This record gives sequence, structure tokens and C-alpha cells, in this order.
Amino acid sequence: MRGESSKLGGYRSALRSRDLRRLLIGQVISSTGSWAYNVALAIYLFERTHSTAWVAAGSLGRFVPALVFSAYGGVIAERFERIRLMVRINVICFAAQLALAVATWRHGPAAVVLVFAALTSVVLISYNPAVAAVIPQVAPEDDLAAANALSGTVDNLVVVLGPAIGAGLVLLGGPALAVLVNAVSFAVAAVVVASLRVRSQPSDVTEGRSAGPLRQVAVGFRAVASSSTVMTFVAFSVIASFVYGTDTVLFVPISRIQLHAGSSGYGYLLAGLGIGGVAGATVVNRLASRPRLAAAILGGMAAYCLPTALLVTVHAAALGVVLQVVRGAGTLVVDTLAITALQRSVPKEMVARVFGVFFALVLGAISLGALVTPLLLHAGLHVAMLTYGFGIPALCLLALPRLLAMDRVAAARAASLAPRVAILKRLEIFTAASQSSLEALAGAASEMAVPQETPVVVEGDPADAFYAVVSGDLEVSAVGESGNKPVHLRSLGPGTYFGEIGLLGAIPRTATVTASTACTLLRVEGRDFLDALTNLSASPSLLEGAQTRLSLTHPSSRALRERLEAPPSTPAAAG
Repeated sequence: MRGESSKLGGYRSALRSRDLRRLLIGQVISSTGSWAYNVALAIYLFERTHSTAWVAAGSLGRFVPALVFSAYGGVIAERFERIRLMVRINVICFAAQLALAVATWRHGPAAVVLVFAALTSVVLISYNPAVAAVIPQVAPEDDLAAANALSGTVDNLVVVLGPAIGAGLVLLGGPALAVLVNAVSFAVAAVVVASLRVRSQPSDVTEGRSAGPLRQVAVGFRAVASSSTVMTFVAFSVIASFVYGTDTVLFVPISRIQLHAGSSGYGYLLAGLGIGGVAGATVVNRLASRPRLAAAILGGMAAYCLPTALLVTVHAAALGVVLQVVRGAGTLVVDTLAITALQRSVPKEMVARVFGVFFALVLGAISLGALVTPLLLHAGLHVAMLTYGFGIPALCLLALPRLLAMDRVAAARAASLAPRVAILKRLEIFTAASQSSLEALAGAASEMAVPQETPVVVEGDPADAFYAVVSGDLEVSAVGESGNKPVHLRSLGPGTYFGEIGLLGAIPRTATVTASTACTLLRVEGRDFLDALTNLSASPSLLEGAQTRLSLTHPSSRALRERLEAPPSTPAAAG
């Protein structure tokens, strides 16, 4: 069964998508360059000013714009075609970083350098929401969690590689060389992203473009708040982000005081988190495929937080890094489940906007964690470590009733959809579908009762849905190209389907289907049907069958049969 193989080889399955591979490659290139640039910027500012205040200003100059404007970045990613937007963002960042490289090479004022750094951050605010909205377009439904885990793995991998590359470039040619390499990475990423075939449809869910920025952003917040399930997943991801914010402060005293690793220990601990995120990708897809997620979410939070408490008894740097590997795997699980839930639950025309809000909440939580931790450290390092290590998991346990309720709802929904899933599974068109794909399609289907002698579809009408026969019999007839009286073509019974020809070819109905007895049908909207075939790819037997039936009604229409050989890849093609 494909459902089983997707659990074991979901990553290989996801990576069969050419567009996903290129999206991830672009992400690796630009993110690695950015982490290298972060190191170079800090070194340049300190060397130029000999002041840690300017180094802090460099971090704030990049971080604050992202925090302030991130929510509106999702609105921008929604209003413009995303691939073109991502290409333009990379091109503008290339120009900004090229100017910054010149400024550092010419030993320009620190203030000028900060201006270009802040400009890059502002331009990038729409990039992550656009990526999060593109991933469901390039990854099949049953590989969506794997695709998100791969994206998260890239983020963790560049945390390990980027700073090391940046430090090496600074040694070779100074900060200017590292910044120049970052500029080139944006240019290369622009070329890679431009090669993606998928395209999005710009949308605006507010009432006209005259709505102000706050009103635009409020739509995203309301979309998150409209689903208690989505809110729960987002809340856990925000809590995990808060903990990461505490890490950015705690790692310094932990490295120097607890592990006796000096200032270099900070980098080792951060690298451990990144390695754990890479390792966690091996299990997160299996966890995401389970209908009950309470244990996975709480387990992920426990794995992320409890090692911090255990560090109180550890004084060996190597063991401290090992514990960070465990923590990195835990946070990847939580974040992947949250992002996948958002992508699956939010209307497609609002995905980018909602992710703008999501990333704004994440950045806000990181900031809060970084601000609160110095205050708690006044009570002592061990107090802070134990508070976060035990206190956060204890706080998460308060959500256990809500998580168990979510699991019960998911199990009940799966049970209610089981009869429809069984019907769809028997159709040859869906023999390769995984359980999750069939459940998604069954959820989109509606059951309809058709009285005897009632036409279900009429020749010449627009094709708007696909039908599966649950019970009863129907007759198929068509006038076709003859222009004479309708001719009987075939009979349909339980376990058969119809309506796919018009949807696949984006043409009007080629035949009339009438109920010869009282019937029960499953009706799937054309958009949902084409989405399913885009994810699964149409089987050769389906296309051959559609072409054979088309030849009975339109034998001379070679063009129509050619359209069936290359069915539309986007739901917009449905008539």
C-alpha cells in the first residue's frame, strides 16, 4: 500500500517533485549565505567600532524590521504571484547585499552598513510566508508533512554550515568577502526559484484593496483564531519559539559557567540544535501521519525542554552538545506539525497571509524569551535552567485535555469518512492513493440521491464535478458529432464513475448520464478532483479509458484527445 510506503519513504516521495527540489535548493543557497553574512556583519561592526553596542544594534537592525512588518509580509505574498515575488525579493536582496559588500570593503561607516542590513530584512519579510504557501502546491497531500520537515531540516542544516562558512570566508578575505558571497547566493537563488513551473493566483480576501494595513493583517489573525485546532498547534509552536528565545541568552552562561567551554561553546550548542533538527527529520513524517497527535506534540515539547533541566548536572561540553541534539529533534516535530496543520486547514487564498501572522508570532515569542531570561538569571543560572526545563513541559500538560479532544475528533472524523473512503478506494482511478489522500477527497465529497429518470449530467453543459456510483444504475447516451438522435453508449452501476472527461480536458460534457433507477452518488467538485489528480498523477488506465469513451462521441476530435493526454495540472482549468 502506498500509505505504508509514504510513512517509510515519504521524503523520497516528496523529493520526486521537481519544483520542491528546486525550492529547497534555493532555500539552502540563500539561507547558507545569510548565516555566513550574519557572522561577517557582527565581526565588521565590532572591528569598525570596537563596541558591543553596535553589534547589538546590528542584530536589532535586522530583527526588529522583520518582527514589525512580518504579519504584513504575508499580505504581500498573497497579493502577488508568489514565484515572481520570490525572484524579485532575491534580486533586490542581491543588490542590497552587493552595496553592503562595497561598503564593508571600503570600510564604510557602521550606520551605512546597518541601513543596507535593515533594507535586506525588510525586503525579506514576504519570502518565508511565500515559501510556506508554495510548499502545498509542489508537494502531494500525503507528502506535505515530509516536505515541511525537509524545509525545517534545511533551516537546521544551514545553522550548522552557514556560520562555519562565514567564519572561513572572513579569515580568507575579511567581512566583505562573506557579504559578497551572500549577495551572489541571492542571485543564484533567484535563478533557481525562477525555474519553478508552479504558479499561484494572486488574491485579496479583504473588501477591496483600499483596506488599511492593520485591517489586512487582522484577516490573518482571525483566520488563525477561527479554528481551535489550528490555534492549539500554533500555540505550541509559539511556546517552542519562546524557548528558543531563552536559548539565545542561556547558551552564553551555560557554555562559560556550566560546561566550561568558553565563548566558543555557544556555537557548539547552537550547532547541536541544528544537528538535532536534521536528525529529527527521520521520524517526524511518521508522527505526522498518525491520526492521534497528542503524544507526538507533548513528546516533542518534552524532548525540547527537559534536557535543559538535565544540563544542571552536566559539566562536559560534549554531553551538553548531545543534549542539544535531542532538543533540536523535539522542536522540529512541534514546528512541522504546526506548519502542516496550518497549510491543511487554512483556505488556499489565505495561506500566505496566515503564515505572515504565524511568523510574526514566532518572532515575537523569540523576542519575549530573550527579554525575560536576563531577569530570571538574577535568581541564578540553575534556577533559570530548571524553570524552563520543567516549567514549560508542566505548562504544556495543561493543554492535554484539549489535545485528547482533538484526537477524538480526528478519530471520529476518520470513522465517519470510512464508508466513502472504501467507495473511492475501489475505483481504479484512485488505486494508488494513500489513506490520507483518500480521506481528504472523501471529506470534500458530498452524497446525493438521484430519483429515477433524472439526468445527472447533460451533454454540452459545463463540466463541474466528478461522480462515483454508490448504488443504482445509470445510462450513458450522446448525440456526439452525428447531430442525430442520442445513442446509447453504456450502462453504469455501483463501483463505476463518470464526469472525468470534461474535467480532464477542460471541455463541456461529452455525454448525458441519466439515472435508470433511483441512485446514490458521491459528488466531488471539479477543483477538488483535479487537486487529487495533481497530487497522485492520473493513471494510464484512466487516460486510456477517457480517450476510448471520447472516441465514441467525438471520433474526429484529435485535439480533445491530445488534451486528455496532458490533463490540466491546476484546478483553474476545470470548466
